[in-house]
Amino acid sequence: MEHWIIETMDAYGYLGIFLLIALENLFPPIPSEVILTFGGFMTTTSGLSVIGVIAAATAGSVAGAICLYGAGKILSVNRLETLIMRYGKVFRLKPEDIRKAYAWFDKYGAWAVFLGRLVPLIRSLISIPAGSAGMSFPPFLVLTTLGSLIWNTALVYIGSAVGASWETIVGYMDLYSNSVYALLALGMLVICFLFVRKRIIKS
Repeated sequence: MEHWIIETMDAYGYLGIFLLIALENLFPPIPSEVILTFGGFMTTTSGLSVIGVIAAATAGSVAGAICLYGAGKILSVNRLETLIMRYGKVFRLKPEDIRKAYAWFDKYGAWAVFLGRLVPLIRSLISIPAGSAGMSFPPFLVLTTLGSLIWNTALVYIGSAVGASWETIVGYMDLYSNSVYALLALGMLVICFLFVRKRIIKS
């Protein structure tokens, strides 16, 4: 997949970055870490600018997020889980991923849209519960743009700074992603344990 991403960015420049990041929001298995860090590296070897890459990536992030926000408006949680059970393998998603996004939104409210943009996997899916909960579109758009801008800026500047060593940064981001997934899983286990314990005490 990395080879395809790099070829697309080489061939289409800013447009390629926009399309890839939009797809990354719709299909989480596409790694934004690769797109953004390599985009930063490209600013040192091509006519692309750091500001231009950040702008294209942020526009792509917002476009993808709006699509998922719309999906959340239309589809119920049960319908989404049914679709993921049926087609989730194609997108490497599980019903639990959707439940995590909803739990994140329930915990942090509207700010989950901003904070979620900084968390792997959640950053793509958080727009769905925002749409389902009927969050007003203007604040959703502002918080999504700000969160995406921070994430994109950080990775593009890192890619620009490390140059040809951008793949090393991707490795560190994988470690970050895995750590976040582990913490989310631990949090879900703790919540389940407390829920079961509460039910046992009541009975």
